[in-house]
Amino acid sequence: MMNKQELARELGHPDAQKLLSGSMARLAYNGHDGFPRVIPVGFYWTGERIVVSTAPTSPKARALSSRPEVALTIDTGSTPEEAKALLVRGLATLETVDGVTDEYLAAARNSMDGPQLAEFERNVRSTYKHMVRISIEPQWARFYDFGAGRLPAYLANLVNDG
Repeated sequence: MMNKQELARELGHPDAQKLLSGSMARLAYNGHDGFPRVIPVGFYWTGERIVVSTAPTSPKARALSSRPEVALTIDTGSTPEEAKALLVRGLATLETVDGVTDEYLAAARNSMDGPQLAEFERNVRSTYKHMVRISIEPQWARFYDFGAGRLPAYLANLVNDG
């Protein structure tokens, strides 16, 4: 894994922070059948952990309870020059809470407000009697900005050797 200073440097990069202030990521985990899954998830960055909330009966909650190793990708940009990505690997801890997790509602506030947020919150509170808070502690992270030349090492080597 990565030392704490290097991890803090990657997660603290201003553009990585912009990605962490978003609301959508892709979560990778291993299912009970041993095959990997990659699914879109809403998330909330606490400043130390990435929190994903879900129903207690969800496949990811069941799978992560026995295999807590995860990877996340948060990215943006539709061209190579605009492409930025934050890759994170970590360990998930699960906690079942009554009602809706605070982080689930905080994440919703990042993407909606006013009457839309109020209706969303009403619907969510009536749907979920319990939620699972999946709290992911980053163990490794790397921020890439392809347009600025912040590339994966193998790709930087290809560019430099070419």
